[in-house]
Amino acid sequence: MSTYVYGIAADSHPSLPDGMGGVGDPARPVRVVKEAGLAAIVSDAPEGLRPKRKELLAHQNVLAEAGAGGALLPMRFGSVALDDAAVTGVLGERAEHYKERLDALAGKVEYNVKASHNEEAALHGVMAQNSEIRALAEANRQAGGGSYEQRLRLGEMVASALKAREAEDAVDLQHTLEPAADAVSVGPESTGWLANLSFLVERESAEVFLTAVEQVRKGHPHLDVRVNGPLPPYSFVEPGPSEPAETGAIQAGPAAAAETGH
Repeated sequence: MSTYVYGIAADSHPSLPDGMGGVGDPARPVRVVKEAGLAAIVSDAPEGLRPKRKELLAHQNVLAEAGAGGALLPMRFGSVALDDAAVTGVLGERAEHYKERLDALAGKVEYNVKASHNEEAALHGVMAQNSEIRALAEANRQAGGGSYEQRLRLGEMVASALKAREAEDAVDLQHTLEPAADAVSVGPESTGWLANLSFLVERESAEVFLTAVEQVRKGHPHLDVRVNGPLPPYSFVEPGPSEPAETGAIQAGPAAAAETGH
C-alpha cells in the first residue's frame, strides 16, 4: 500500500494529528512516522484519488490541525510515496534540509493574491491615456463605424494597449505588496488573471499585509484583487530557484494544491 503524505514537522511538534481521518472514502486514518528528529503526517493512499472538493478539504483539514501547533512543511494534494519506509528514508536523507525549511517558515503563513482587470474600467483608462486610440475611435464613429480594416485596426490597438496595461499592473501589484511580506512566489499563469502571486507573511504581521492589499484596491479601482489566506506555506516549502533542492522519494501528483480557494 502506497503512503499519502500530508506534511512534515519536527517530531517534538505538539499537535501531530495521529488518528484523525484524512483523504479517502472512507477516510483513511492519519498516522505519524518519525525519523531523524522529523515526523511525517501520513495515511494510506486511496486508489484513484481525485482532487474533488471533499478530498481537498480533508487534506487541508489535516494540515490545519497540525499547523495550529507550530511550524509545518505542507505537501501539495496528491503527494504519494511508495510506502512508509520510503518516507522515513527521505526524512533521513533530507533531514538537514527539512529542518532548515521548518526554521525558515516558523510563524509564517501564505497569502495568494490574484488580480484581473475590471474590463469596463480598464478600457476607459486605456482610452483616456492613448490619444491615437481615441482619434481612431472618433474617426470610425464619424464614418458610421468605419471600414472593416479600420475596425480591425482599432480592435488590435485596444487589445495591445490592454495587454501592456496588464503587464504594468502585474509588476506594480508585486512591487507594492512585496515590502509587507518576507518572500514572494510567482505562480503559473492562469486564464483570466493578470497576476497570480503568493506571499510569505509573518502570522503576527498579517494585518499589515492585508492593509497593503486594501491600499492597492483603493489606488487601482480598475483591478479586481482577490486574496486567499492565511494558508499553509505551500509555495515556500522548497528553496527558491537559486537554491535547487534534491529530488526525494515523496512525489507530488498532478492534482492541484489543497488550497481550495485558489
